[in-house]
Amino acid sequence: MFPKLIIVIFITGLLVTFDQRSLAVPFFVVALGVVVAIESIRQVPQQMAWVVERLGKFHSVLEPGLNVIVPFLDRVAYRHSLKETPLDVPEQVCITRDNTQLGVDGIIYYQVTDPELASYGSSDYISAVTQLAQTTLRSEIGKMELDKTFESRDVINRQVVSVLDEAGRTWGVKVLRYEIKNLTPPDAILRSMQAQITAEREKRALIAKSEGQRQEEINLADGEKQAAVLKSEGDKTAAINRAQGEAARIQLIAEATAGAISTVAQALNSPGGNQAANLEVAKQYVNAFAHLARTNNTLIVPANVADVATLVSSAMAVMDNVKKAAPGSAAGGVTAEA
Repeated sequence: MFPKLIIVIFITGLLVTFDQRSLAVPFFVVALGVVVAIESIRQVPQQMAWVVERLGKFHSVLEPGLNVIVPFLDRVAYRHSLKETPLDVPEQVCITRDNTQLGVDGIIYYQVTDPELASYGSSDYISAVTQLAQTTLRSEIGKMELDKTFESRDVINRQVVSVLDEAGRTWGVKVLRYEIKNLTPPDAILRSMQAQITAEREKRALIAKSEGQRQEEINLADGEKQAAVLKSEGDKTAAINRAQGEAARIQLIAEATAGAISTVAQALNSPGGNQAANLEVAKQYVNAFAHLARTNNTLIVPANVADVATLVSSAMAVMDNVKKAAPGSAAGGVTAEA
């Protein structure tokens, strides 16, 4: 306000110097009224809070919209944004529980909730929040081993937010979230971790391969077992079929033989049967010797030519016995003899 007032006084003095006193007084009054009006009205944007001091002492907080203050007595001392604001926390080196250095940086999301405390509770609440976040982070990292820090980001974030929120109440600031952006171990640790990860992956690959081979062998053995079972079932069925076929063949042969013998017996009982049988036996006897003569260079002759008649007589005796057993028990006798 004072620069504007000095400008008004300067212009009024120029008017008086140039013998324009009739214009100097009205100009001074009007200009002073304009300056007072301008300095009395304050337009506060949305999500902003302006702290007003009267004679150097806190007086009020101006809300968003048009506000009126007393010129020369009131002044806007602080302007605060009520929006959620991100704040980067610079990277720092922390020592873990197993004495390993770890570079950690993060980001804080805070919001001014009390403009009066934010103005007078701390000379620089942003710096205070940043320093406290770094201190709390070092403390939490120091409680954990290196491997645990990578798994416990959420736990660390909650602990840091809890401490910052408790301390921020006296600063008029509420810490909403804290997020760790990067955890950077030394290069040697990174190389050892990479080697460990590679070994773990190779281990899993070998296990998976062995499991696959084991399953393959199980499948092959099960297939061979099923094939052997099916083959044995097939062999069993084939053997049963062959046995049944052989039995049927033997039965048919036996039935045919029995039928032939029964027919021969009936033929012998008929008139002239004995003479026909004698003739047939003699023919077969002669044919047998003729066959031996064709297939061998040695000629076989019976020692006694009368043997032919003897053989015929023996055959006819057998046929007579068969006829005596007929007719009542002829079929049963023939079957038993066969």
